[in-house]
Amino acid sequence: MAAGQLSLQLPYMNNFPEFLTFNLGVYVEKFVKWLDINFGDFFEAVSNAILWLMIHIEDLLLWLPWWLVVIVVLIMGWRFSSVIAGIVFSLMLVLVGTFGYWDYMMYTLAIVLASVIISLIFGIPIGILMAYSSYVQALMRPVLDFMQTMPSFVYLIPAMLLFGLGKVPAVFATTVYAIPPVIRLTDLGIRQVSKEMVEAAISFGSGSWDVLTKVQLPQALPAIMAGINQTTMMALSMVVIASMIGAKGLGMEVLIAINRIEIGRGFEAGLGIVIIAIIMDRISQGIANRFKIPG
Repeated sequence: MAAGQLSLQLPYMNNFPEFLTFNLGVYVEKFVKWLDINFGDFFEAVSNAILWLMIHIEDLLLWLPWWLVVIVVLIMGWRFSSVIAGIVFSLMLVLVGTFGYWDYMMYTLAIVLASVIISLIFGIPIGILMAYSSYVQALMRPVLDFMQTMPSFVYLIPAMLLFGLGKVPAVFATTVYAIPPVIRLTDLGIRQVSKEMVEAAISFGSGSWDVLTKVQLPQALPAIMAGINQTTMMALSMVVIASMIGAKGLGMEVLIAINRIEIGRGFEAGLGIVIIAIIMDRISQGIANRFKIPG
C-alpha cells in the first residue's frame, strides 16, 4: 500500500464510527417531560411546600434586627469556638452590612437553610436505611456517586422544567447537589458504632428503635455533624449557580457583576458568600466537636 493511500485512510480509522452513535440526551429529555406531564400535580405540591418553607425562613431572617443576628453569631462563635472567634464572626457580618448587602445575605442564607433542612429530612433517614441494609447501600452508592460527580449546572435544567424559575428550582437543585454527604456520613457513622455496644444494649432488652435512638445515633453524631457541615458547604457553593435561574441573593449580585464586568461589586458579593461559609463552617464544626462522645 502506498504511503499516500495510508495517510488518506488513517483519519477515517481514528474517527469514532458513526453507526455506534447513541443519543441518550433525547431519552432523558423525554423522561423529564413525561414526569412533568404525568406528575404535574405532585411537583406543584412539592413546589408549594418548598415555597412555603422559603417564604417563612426569609420572613424570619428579614424580620430579625441586624444587631440581634450579630449578637446571636457572637454568642454561638464564643460558645462553640472561642471568644475571639465570636468577635471576629460578628465583625465579619457587620462588614457585609456595610457593603449594603445585608438583605441579599439573608436571601442567600434562606436558600442555604431551606436546602439543608430538606437535605436533613430526607438524607438522615436514607443514611440510616443504608446502614441497616446492605442492599440499599449497594443501590444508593452509584446514585450518590452520580449526584456528586454530575456538574452542578446540569441540575438547573430539570429544576427549571419541573418547577419553572425562581426560589423553588434553586432550592431543589441545591438540595440534590448538597444531600449526598449527609447520607454517606450518616451511614458511615452508624456502621462504625461498636457491635459490642449494640449487642450489650440488645442483651439488656432494648428494642431496635431504642438501639437506634439511644446508642447508634448518639455514637454516630460526630459523623452526622460532619455530614451536615459538608452539606452546608456544598449548598453554599451552589448559590451563585442557582442565581442563574432567578434566585435572589449574593449569588445574583455576583452574576450581575460578571455580566457587567463590575470587579468591585463582584468582589464584595463574593466576599459576603465567603464570610457566610466561614461562619457556618466554624460554628458547625464547633458543634460537632462539642457533642463528640469520647471513646
